[in-house]
Order: sequence, then structure tokens, then C-alpha cells
Amino acid sequence: MLTKRIIPCLDIKDGKTVKGINFLELRDAGDPVELGKLYAEQGADELVFLDITATVDKRKTLSELVRKVASVINIPFTVGGGVSSIEDASVLLNAGADKVSINSAAVRNPNLVDELAREFGSQFVVVAIDTKHNDTKHIVHTHGGRTPTPLETITWAKEVENRGAGEILLTSMDHDGCKQGFANELTSLISGAANIPVIASGGAGTMEHFVDTFTFGKADAALAASIFHFKEIEIPTLKNYLKSREIIVRL
Repeated sequence: MLTKRIIPCLDIKDGKTVKGINFLELRDAGDPVELGKLYAEQGADELVFLDITATVDKRKTLSELVRKVASVINIPFTVGGGVSSIEDASVLLNAGADKVSINSAAVRNPNLVDELAREFGSQFVVVAIDTKHNDTKHIVHTHGGRTPTPLETITWAKEVENRGAGEILLTSMDHDGCKQGFANELTSLISGAANIPVIASGGAGTMEHFVDTFTFGKADAALAASIFHFKEIEIPTLKNYLKSREIIVRL
């Protein structure tokens, strides 16, 4: 088994870290620079920064805030929100990002995945997929989860891999913020269908939930926000627990 990664996520709105339930009811969760520094010190494997209203507000990611966070961390840093061109990605790379995450723009213009992979390499390109169960199907949503698309999640995951994405960040909107566990059945399907790493996101509430997504969900990494922001679980404690359950992690 490859080393599993623990990834805290900074959801950013108006320059502050926020967290909600099912993408709604957002509340303040702290200063992103201070949180990023804390997580790096605690042994997080990577950090994700998502400017969650950039696409809806029709603006670019907050590059100056990205620069400030990047200056206080020493772990891989993925940044997303409002990225819709090579130029946007270049700005974030120059501000200190190691990878960019694209979501709505990739659905709108799938060729963007190919273009970014050609320009920067697949390892730079993370495609974020916000998904919600609709009747019998898992459907891709855009614009911070506000807009359903005709795309089925598994089909879209395969397509972005074929176009050159290096990683998939899979967020279950049904599970987001509910702390009842990750969407392991869907995560397992995506992990089985794609040959690139899959990050499970949405639903972490206990340390056992991480064990479940790494085993049943076959996730390569697990992302969480509120349980870290509000100190319900601390990263060193989580990693020691995972090691005790024979999950390979970097201590």
C-alpha cells in the first residue's frame, strides 16, 4: 500500500477561511495564513486552498493571499478557484502554488485540462469534481456546487484523466460538512475507474472515517476542513491512529 496523505483544506471567502454544511451555511473558521502554518507544522502532507466564490463572483483567485500562505508553509500547496486559463495558472504558480485545481472552467472548456497539462505537466493539474447524487446517478456540479450539469461523475473522471489531469479531488456534496463519513462507495468506483490518485473530500467526522476511506474507498488521500479548523481532531493524533490501524502514513 502506498503512503496515504492527509490534506487540510482552506475554503476561502472574502479572504477568510469558512466552512459550511452541504456547501451552505458558511461560518468563519479562522485566518488562512495562521491555519496553513499550523497544519504544516503539525505534519499535514499537503494543503489545499479553494477560493470558493471566485467563479460565482466572476473574479480571479486571491493571489496575494496565496502568496502569504505559501510563504509560511513547506508542504505541497494546491490552489483553486476562478482558474480558467494558462495565465491564471501562471499567476498562482508564481505566487507559490505547486498545483492548480480547476473545476467549473474544466467543465465549461474541457480542453483547458489538456492545455494546462501540456504547459505545466500533469502533476500540476488537479481536477476538482463536486458531485451530488440525483435519483440513480452521481452528477457533476459547478459554480461552488450551485449548478448541476449533464455530466455523470464517473464518466467525467475518466475524461479528465485522459485529458492529462494528474489527480482528482472528489467532493461529495451530500456528505460535505455532515461528519458522517466519506462517500466511500463512489470514491471506490472512481478510484477503480481512474489510474490517477483520488482525494476523498466531504464527510470526515471521526478518525475511523479516514480508515474507511483509505480501505473501503480506496482513496489515495483524504481531505478535511472543519474537524481540523475547530480542533476536533489534530493531525498528529490522526496519523498515529492511522498507523495503529496499519494505514501507511508519513509521520
